[in-house]
Amino acid sequence: MKQVLFIHSAGPQGEGQGSTGLLQYLERELGSAFQVIAPNMPDPEDPQYSAWKEKLTEELVHLEDGAVLVGHSIGGSALLKFLSEEELGKSFEKVITIAAPFWGIDAEWELESFTLPEDFVSRASLLPDAVLFHSIGDEIVPFKHLEKYMENLPGATVRQLPGNDHAFQDGLPEAAEEIRGS
Repeated sequence: MKQVLFIHSAGPQGEGQGSTGLLQYLERELGSAFQVIAPNMPDPEDPQYSAWKEKLTEELVHLEDGAVLVGHSIGGSALLKFLSEEELGKSFEKVITIAAPFWGIDAEWELESFTLPEDFVSRASLLPDAVLFHSIGDEIVPFKHLEKYMENLPGATVRQLPGNDHAFQDGLPEAAEEIRGS
């Protein structure tokens, strides 16, 4: 059974909120061939990278080599930052981000603890294959964030999605397909 670690977005995570619809969709679509692990991240309404880093460390050390990592919104930012700074001696199949903000892109998007290190481009070789999903018209995290990731991760597979969805409460078939194909 292939493992998938899903790191949710910031904000409330109750039914119909945050990443819950996307997570439920992926669990249904992936079925019993995949073990989807979706930990409760600390204080999602006021996320602090140090607490999220501790939780990521705890979760990632228990994964088997070949697991797929999925991060939605700030969950994607947290995964990329963590993987570019830490070495766990593990080999992950890929990291998938969905609508991830690029912190520090401008004054409106300052969350210093989640900002990638200045040497991120040179450290990107520590990352597994990266697949970046983002809606062209995303009204929560503008498309310019994906463009910034494209500059910093030139080897990433980029999936530009039509429309303006950010939460994907009804699911994201392309992400399920990407996970199944790994």
